Amino acid sequence: MGEVVTIELREEYIELCKLLKLAGVADSGSQGKQMVADGLATVDGRPEGRKAAKIRAGQVVECLGTRIAVRAGQG
Repeated sequence: MGEVVTIELREEYIELCKLLKLAGVADSGSQGKQMVADGLATVDGRPEGRKAAKIRAGQVVECLGTRIAVRAGQG
């Protein structure tokens, strides 16, 4: 398996395309949107085609060999 990245949320959720950028998988938000549109992202092991899917603490996103663990931030 590839790299594992942990992201702490400051809000209730983050949109999938923004998460891909924040985790360094995508260079830009538009590239993140394209990755989702191309079917490259999964959420909790299931394909996710919604660019603005709300990702919450406890979910796991995978894209291009990177696993992104999302957890609740402090505060």
